[in-house]
Order: sequence, then C-alpha cells, then structure tokens
Amino acid sequence: MKTINQVAQNTSRPVSVLQFGEGNFLRAFADQMIDVANSNDVFNGNVHIVKSIPQGSLAILAEQDFLYTVILRGKKDGANHVEEQIVTSIDGATCAYEDYPHYAALAKSEDLRFIISNTTEAGIVFDESDEFDSEPPNSFPGKLTKFLYERFEFFDGAVDKGIIILPVELIEKNGETLLKCCKLFAEKWNLPETFMRWLTDKNIFCNTLVDRIVTGFPTDEAQTLEDELGYSDRLMVVGEPFALWVIETDNPTVSEEFPLNKAGLPVIFTENLKPYRERKVRLLNGAHTATVAAAFLSGLDTVGDMMNDKVIRGFLEEVVYNELAPFVPLPEKDVLSFADSVLERFENPFIRHYLLSITLNSVSKFKARILPTILETYADSGSLPKLLCFSLAALIAFYRGRKINGKLMGTRNGMDYEIADDAAVLEFFNEFQDSKEPEIVTAFLGRIDFWGEDLTLIDGFCGTVIRSLQSISADGMRDAIEKTKRSAQ
Repeated sequence: MKTINQVAQNTSRPVSVLQFGEGNFLRAFADQMIDVANSNDVFNGNVHIVKSIPQGSLAILAEQDFLYTVILRGKKDGANHVEEQIVTSIDGATCAYEDYPHYAALAKSEDLRFIISNTTEAGIVFDESDEFDSEPPNSFPGKLTKFLYERFEFFDGAVDKGIIILPVELIEKNGETLLKCCKLFAEKWNLPETFMRWLTDKNIFCNTLVDRIVTGFPTDEAQTLEDELGYSDRLMVVGEPFALWVIETDNPTVSEEFPLNKAGLPVIFTENLKPYRERKVRLLNGAHTATVAAAFLSGLDTVGDMMNDKVIRGFLEEVVYNELAPFVPLPEKDVLSFADSVLERFENPFIRHYLLSITLNSVSKFKARILPTILETYADSGSLPKLLCFSLAALIAFYRGRKINGKLMGTRNGMDYEIADDAAVLEFFNEFQDSKEPEIVTAFLGRIDFWGEDLTLIDGFCGTVIRSLQSISADGMRDAIEKTKRSAQ
C-alpha cells in the first residue's frame, strides 16, 4: 500500500501561523480549517508546529512530510455524512526543547502573523519558577513572553511585527488570561517598559470559544479506513462534522487577516463572546447534564441509545426547546438552529459516548449548566421549570449509593456502578444513603458549598424536587418522566 506522502504533497505558502501543540484537536480543528481556507483562496498561510513539552515525538509527522488525513463523520442535514481531507498546510514542526535555536529563530520570521495554542486548560498559568534564561522557559506563557521579546528586539519594536494570538484552551477569557500571564513574566524578568507597551498595544490577544468532538486516531478501524483511502496514514484523525470557532475582538484587523468565515467555515468574529459561551454551555452541555442520569437509570448506556429511546429523547427535546433555549441571550433563530445541531450531534452513529462517563462531577456541572436557567426562570415568571427540576431529582437518584471498598457505588438493575465526584459530594450521599426523599433533598439543596447559595430559600424548589424523587422511587424512571412531562404541558 502507498503511503500518504506518495499520493499527496504539501503546498508551498508563507508560514504565517505558529502553533503551540500538535495534538488531535488542533490538527482536526484549526489546521483543518486553515487548510480549507487555503484551498478556497481566502487565506494564504501555512502552519509551523511547535512541540512545547519535552515528552513525545514529532518523528511520524516528519516521516509523513507533515501530511495527514482528517475524517469527519456524523449526521448532517438528517443524513449520515462522511468527508475526508488530506491537510497540506503544515510546513514543518520543531521541538522547543530539542532544537531551541531553530524554535527561537521562528521569532525572526517576516511572514509570521498568528500564534495558535492548545496547551490544555492547565497550560495558561504563571509559573513563578520560570526563568528568562531557560531555553525554553517551562510554561507556555513563559515561552510566549520570551518568544515575543526576542521578536520585539529583532525588529526593533516595529509596530507592524506584532502577532494575533488565538489560544483555544478551554478556559474562560483565555486570551485575556494569557496576556496577564505574559505581563507578569515581563515584570518578573524586568523586561523594558517599551516591550511592555509593544506587548499590549501591538499584539492582539483574542478570547476564543471552540467546539468540535475529535475522537483521534481510529485504532479499531484504521486498517479498514486505509483500505478505503488507498494509502497508509499513521496520523489520520477522526472528528465530527460540526465545528464552531468564536473569536472575540473589537479589532477588525483580525477578521480581515484571518477570514476563514469567507470559506464557509463556522468561524464567528464578535465583540462579545459571552452569549455564544452561554449557548454552548446551556444547550449542548446542559442537554447532557439534564438527561444523562435519567437516561442511565432507564437502562441505557450511550448517547446513541438515548437518542433512539422514545421516552428519553422526548424528555431531552422538551428540556432543550421549552426550558433551556428561551433563556439563551441570542436571536431565536440562532438559538433554535444551534439546538437542532445539538440533537443531530447526539445522533452521531460513529461515536459511542458512554453515559456513565458523562456523569463525572455532575453536581458542579449542574450548578454551571442548569441552575442558572432554573434561577432565571423563577426570577422571570415566579415559577420553576418542571423538567429541569426533575433532572435534579434524577441526579440525586443516580447519586444515592453506599461506600464499597472506599468507592461510592450505585445500583442499576442489580448491577453496581461507580459514582465519581468531589470527596465532599460523595461523603454527603454516603451519609444520607438511607434517608427519605424530603430529608436528602432538603439537605442537598441547602448545601451552600455545592450551589453557592441556599436553594431551599427558593419557594417551591424543595417540594418540586422531592415530589419528582418520590415519583422516581415509586414509579421507576420512565413512568416518572412521563408523569412529569404531562404535568409540565
């Protein structure tokens, strides 16, 4: 069988993008989009990858001439959809630790205009132990600060040699946080005030929001897929067709120089990212959190099972469209379109997403994803959203377990399952394992350390959740759902 670099080759373009990180997500998200934009002649820039940790190897990338295949599979417009793309926009890759001189030389590039990073949520931190003389500094913000300082020095502070920086780490205000860390390093290292002004005035740090499920290398299917492709590829990466990249900036330069949206790509430039984050958290993440416990206790194992189950899917749809969507602060058309895409993503037949894995840390997830809608509904109308209150009762039912060998274990259909959450949450449910519904609900909703406030003070909240939990105990999950749906109509 031929190799990928026998059937394709990279396209020569200016190397305008430096990318910190070589993982599956960036390759199936940012690099895939840049490649599409290049192919559609709306962008003209290649990517150079920097491996910013000492572990791992770039050998396979180099052996394949930095070529790899992205396979996007899922539902699109109601039908199964598969697309395959050989990415030809990676120019090369450098390990900052193994070849520091080459990495440092990249700061002197005339063509460099963008830096993209994905160094995990823990990557954007200020590490007090980082030293300027290290080659390179250990933390990503330390590396970036030194890199930008060397660029500043080489170009003598030229106003047109700043960088547009697009971190995609999954933290709020990722761009702002990264800039704060860089400023702290500049102060710690006593870098000149002229550099500090250039750092903040001539570089653009954008907050971003990204969304695409990337499952990575398809180990179990690799041979079959290679037979279909007609070549071998040890770096193929699989993801879903859906994607979203929201870039927050008030500087029109960013959209003018990085116009990926003009290639039909799902890239949004906005001065306010918050509504898009709320849309994702409330509709996508919230739909998971509102449904997963009820679905699991109904005997289902995967999101696909959930979408093929009439009772649970009906519950999910009513939660999404009737209780979550009305409180997303974007135009109704945008909200409903996104809600439709959420259901289509959940239907993806190529991904087996296990419900039990989604239940991890469900209490904090409920607080972040569902509770704001409950509180806003109550403030707006004086009433409580019955299905979301039921989802909290289902969460409590899921967590009602007892410690076995140091682990909190629940039981479904005679089989034990492990409950995973913070120690305080697990201790609470172990303590109240034999309590009646009114006692456990009242105690749970009264835990200010869990919720940030005493939820028992909300008129009717305890009673609504208690009745739902009693119905689950007496009638079983499915009948309890149906009763709640009827009462909510």
